[in-house]
Amino acid sequence: MNTTTDTWKAPARVLSLPDPDAHVLSIRAKALIFVDPLSRTLLHQIEQVADSTASVLIQGESGTGKELVARYLHELSGRTGPFVAVNCGAFPENLVEAELFGHEAGAFTGAQRARAGWFEAAHGGTLFLDEIGDLPPAIQVKLLRVLQEREVLRIGSRTPTPVDVRLVTATNVDLEQAVSSGHFRMDLFYRINVAGLRVPPLRERPGDIEPLAAYFAQLYAERQGSIAPDFTVEALRALAAYSWPGNIRELENVIHFALLVCRNRLITPADLRFVAVTSPGAATAAPLAPPKAFEAALERLLDEGAPQLFEFIESSVVRSAFRLCGGNQVRTAELLGISRNVVRTLLKRYELIAN
Repeated sequence: MNTTTDTWKAPARVLSLPDPDAHVLSIRAKALIFVDPLSRTLLHQIEQVADSTASVLIQGESGTGKELVARYLHELSGRTGPFVAVNCGAFPENLVEAELFGHEAGAFTGAQRARAGWFEAAHGGTLFLDEIGDLPPAIQVKLLRVLQEREVLRIGSRTPTPVDVRLVTATNVDLEQAVSSGHFRMDLFYRINVAGLRVPPLRERPGDIEPLAAYFAQLYAERQGSIAPDFTVEALRALAAYSWPGNIRELENVIHFALLVCRNRLITPADLRFVAVTSPGAATAAPLAPPKAFEAALERLLDEGAPQLFEFIESSVVRSAFRLCGGNQVRTAELLGISRNVVRTLLKRYELIAN
């Protein structure tokens, strides 16, 4: 018989998105907690640089909570303007300039009226540019000018607009290597990296795993109108042993699934669905549940009438395959045994790529 442990209840600083339900299918982390010593060091660094106008570059793997760090920086900064988050990889290359800097009416085909860009929208506040490494070289030049001159020039305009914006950027790629390979401007790198923060992957901060698991168990239990389950000691050991290639976002998915299939408000190792991959240098992952265990879990879900079950399973399969293939649509299609057109439709449906 499994021994059990009470759900972690010690007080801790938890960062979460303002409306997590609006990001239910996002690959971003929706909660960040500071219990592990490495995380507490990060929290101290955030608080040191928050109350300044210095540009901050946040580096870390996907799903580690970079946007949450950016939001907390804004919260502590005392700036009265809005926090505006923009994913640089979400726009086609020919629209990036208009999105960032705005345009005048008639500036290009389809520009029927003038529109402010994201820099103007963030005036007085913080502009968070996620995946800044995806910016085309031509836009990097214009971004550098905006940061130097503190003004933007809309497409089709000859009159610059002053902007007061604190820039926070993030990337999951090695920008120094991108600079060395000529894909990212060195002068822009130094401009955005006045204060640098590294968000460690979850495997490097094991002290955060149990409290995050408890947080997500409580979160999804409340949504279902039930009481949060406990974890067996064996389940906690399995969570600690896994390498978490998808970081906090993957942990959330694992706990959500476990909550749906567990019995008697008790999460056991059999309820934990892991993906059998490891990150370089990470600990060995827990083994993937065999097909019979998956079938048993599926039957349990069907018996219990889990809401939107097909959508949950489909979205989980698509997200996991897309992540394992490094965001490559062709490889994802081959892995799933379906056409690329079907993959693109599914990726758009679950907001993994832009429409």
